[in-house]
Amino acid sequence: MRSARPTHLLAVLFTAIPTLLAFPGCTKTVEAPAASRLSIVQGHLQQAPAGTLLPTPIVLRVHAADGAPIANIPVSFNVLAGGGSVDPATAKSDANGEVKARWTLGAGQQVQTVVGSAPGVEPITLGALGVLASDITLVQGNNQTAKANAALPVQLVFRVTGANSMPIPGQTVALIVTSGGGSLSPQSAVTNALGEVAVRWTLGPQLGLQTATASSGSIGPVTITAVAN
Repeated sequence: MRSARPTHLLAVLFTAIPTLLAFPGCTKTVEAPAASRLSIVQGHLQQAPAGTLLPTPIVLRVHAADGAPIANIPVSFNVLAGGGSVDPATAKSDANGEVKARWTLGAGQQVQTVVGSAPGVEPITLGALGVLASDITLVQGNNQTAKANAALPVQLVFRVTGANSMPIPGQTVALIVTSGGGSLSPQSAVTNALGEVAVRWTLGPQLGLQTATASSGSIGPVTITAVAN
């Protein structure tokens, strides 16, 4: 009679294979999928005053070849045109394959671009428009009357704007008394978040019409009048 031992040994061996594969060094390594492309989720083609933070964060997504999002892939942001900065400059994609950053535009430039890149992936470009100051207007305080050598009852308020009447913060406004004597305080101020500066005008000793001007760089001047009595 043929022995049953070889058959029994084979059965034991095949039963033990899964256990053997579970030991360190015997487990098959599964490689993580490689990044295939980047896409823009949000933040492309925004506009804001040059030199300020864009209102919406920029978000990129990393995809595998089958389109699925991939986590833990480093993505870098580099300013290509316009100056400014991106924070963070480099970050790893999250569980949704996404990387989020805040983009502060450079000052004095309209067309601004940032390039997003990841290892082995075609870079992707995001654009933004930096709105530049183009106009200065007097919001309040024109044509007031006060005693000579006295301060006008209402402060002068000037606003600096760009395209589509967008307020431009961070712009220096210079003020000069052009007739009547008197003084302006401050003589120079920087626009706030509304694009505005407030100024107190104290009239000079000359009776009758007095004038002053305000300008911002090459914009203006705008003329303001008051009457001393």
